[in-house]
Amino acid sequence: MEQIRVKIGHTANKIDQMVVNQLAAEVVAAKRTLLEGTGAGNDFLGWVNLPEEIDSTMLAQLKADVARLSAKSQVLVVIGIGGSYLGARMVIEALQSEFAMAQRGGKPFVVYAGHTLGEDYYSQLLKFLDNEDYSVAVISKSGTTTEPAVAFRIVKAHLEQKYGKAEAASRIVAITDAAKGALHGIAVKEGYPMYVIPDNVGGRFSVLTPVGLLPIAMAGYDVDRLLAGARDMRKVCIASDSLEENPALMYAAVRNALYRNGVKVEMMVSALPSLRYMAEWWKQLYGESEGKEHKGLLPHSLSITTDLHSMGQYVQEGERLMMETFVKVKSPKCRVPVPSDEENLDGINYLVSKTLTEINDCATEGTIEAHVAGGVPVVEIEVEQVDEYTLGQLIYFFEFACGVSGYTLGVNPFDQPGVEAYKKNMFRLLGKPGF
Repeated sequence: MEQIRVKIGHTANKIDQMVVNQLAAEVVAAKRTLLEGTGAGNDFLGWVNLPEEIDSTMLAQLKADVARLSAKSQVLVVIGIGGSYLGARMVIEALQSEFAMAQRGGKPFVVYAGHTLGEDYYSQLLKFLDNEDYSVAVISKSGTTTEPAVAFRIVKAHLEQKYGKAEAASRIVAITDAAKGALHGIAVKEGYPMYVIPDNVGGRFSVLTPVGLLPIAMAGYDVDRLLAGARDMRKVCIASDSLEENPALMYAAVRNALYRNGVKVEMMVSALPSLRYMAEWWKQLYGESEGKEHKGLLPHSLSITTDLHSMGQYVQEGERLMMETFVKVKSPKCRVPVPSDEENLDGINYLVSKTLTEINDCATEGTIEAHVAGGVPVVEIEVEQVDEYTLGQLIYFFEFACGVSGYTLGVNPFDQPGVEAYKKNMFRLLGKPGF
């Protein structure tokens, strides 16, 4: 197994290795709390052993439904918000072409609903679906979360008008609670195929359940390899208490050390546009897990070199309150050389012998050097390539490190009480009965 590598050499401007080592006992104790299930939120630890315990019968049925829906669908509409769609979108966008809509390759193109209440978005979505054969995966534990509930009602009405009620029902898959909730009731009444969101797996940790596996498989990607990567990373995370051998413990230790030394913001940075939704998934994972009791690093993200032309000035010379976590990929999928130009009016012929990957790598290293010199500590997470296996590793790595980091921070990493505050105000303003 090509293991994820966590490098902390560029954090010496804020902490040293001795400080990180002093935290080793704390993160190992937090790891023990996680694995023994003795901490707060221990009823939401189903994700810890999930890669090893995946139901093979469920997985076979899921693949059968994927084959059935793919045979008659050009598009899959994934309806969900937060953890109900971010994990799947992270994997799909990391693997697909940036121009996937024009290069479907026989697999359904995945679009998303339920993650916004923007009226223009739904108007445009319905016009798009008018001309496409499509199916729907609706994902919600309760079925009453406003954004996906509204989206499902809108899309379901369009689907039934387009295909008729019976055919529409054959094009809908529900991923929801095993026994209760509005969506479960609708699925039973209408006869939709149904997959279960395990009770002991919270939404932001659910990408390796049918929540993520079904959309990822519909997009044409190998969920068996995804799960294999997660299984192998689980073995590493569980087996070793050494920070040098266990990248999840190293990451948890260094971010807590930086936090205790005054860092308030962590920015995930990548030079690959395809990883932008990894940052979005990671932001929810760490924001919901650690942002409570007035504690926790604020998760943010940058895409370079794009954001160096908007946020670079602040990172370089603004208030010193941040760290950066660079996700670096060693082996790109393809190579694009810079062509020669005889007149060289733009002055870039010196790049002709280099590929864009080489140029991008130099931009990344130059950025790290500049930011470190400017007082920003940098953690580097290196992987060999972007494929299903590596993404499975990264998913489990970040999840395990999140649980350990949250317990080290002294919070319950598996609840999210603050999420309900805005909903109560929204329901009151909308006139919902009881509010």
